[in-house]
Amino acid sequence: MDTEQLKGSSRRWMNAALAAFVEGTASHDFAVHHAGVATEHLLKAYLAGMHPALIVDGRHFDSLLHATGLGSHAGPLSKVKTIGLVDAYLRVAKLLPRKISISKEDLEPLADARNGVAHSAIHDSAQSEAVFTACLRLIDPVLEELKVDPNSYWGPYLVLHDKLVDQQVRQERVAAEALLVKARSLFEKRYGHISPRERDVVLAAITSKPMISLDREAPVECPACGSQGWMAGEVENIHVYKDGQITIDTKEVLLSPHGFHCAACDLEVGTKLLVHLSDLPRGIFLDADTNDYADNEVAVD
Repeated sequence: MDTEQLKGSSRRWMNAALAAFVEGTASHDFAVHHAGVATEHLLKAYLAGMHPALIVDGRHFDSLLHATGLGSHAGPLSKVKTIGLVDAYLRVAKLLPRKISISKEDLEPLADARNGVAHSAIHDSAQSEAVFTACLRLIDPVLEELKVDPNSYWGPYLVLHDKLVDQQVRQERVAAEALLVKARSLFEKRYGHISPRERDVVLAAITSKPMISLDREAPVECPACGSQGWMAGEVENIHVYKDGQITIDTKEVLLSPHGFHCAACDLEVGTKLLVHLSDLPRGIFLDADTNDYADNEVAVD
């Protein structure tokens, strides 16, 4: 449960993963498995750096004893039970909500690929590049938080890392632009034939309420048609430092977006593509309600 040990392990597993990846499809089962282990260990390195208890299975008391410095009352350290890749991701994403650019859905192919190889020797090599790209984009902000030099982590594979990430970013930018073009075309078909006054009345009615989820939502101008759309996300507490003490701001919270929807033109954007639409805000300040600061303990950096 040592941060430095986990960082070193992650680097070694990733080196082995990329070595297997460049060997070709016959070795991609090893590549995705090792990449999954590397990612899990790096996420745990970040969590353990905050407190070792953040990486153990809370249902296993001996593991909690070791994590809290009471290992003398527990069984051997080798028996410690820790969380898996998905749970480690969820914990890090909650602690770094605006820095982790991939969603749980983006992570699933990596988790599925690793588990498929580990448990049944099954992997779809056609998905290897997508799996690796999600892995790399998850790792990069964690390396930054841990102050790990990318050159030392990626080693001779840094150029390959950059190429895979750049390629994925280009594809996402094209996908985001395609969503805008489609939404603008649909908006014109729906409302282009009616007068501006009639259109304003119709739009005021259909865009007045959020449509995405039960999460907190905020009205935002649609980047495709200019109508009122809705941004959904999770709220983060705003911590205020005053007179040597840190307190939670009970008046405002920060909405960290993970989705946008416009009822007027049907533009719908998920977490992965939000970053490529510069007209949409990265965070929105909202009035807090009692549930926000009572239940949410995530601080804003």
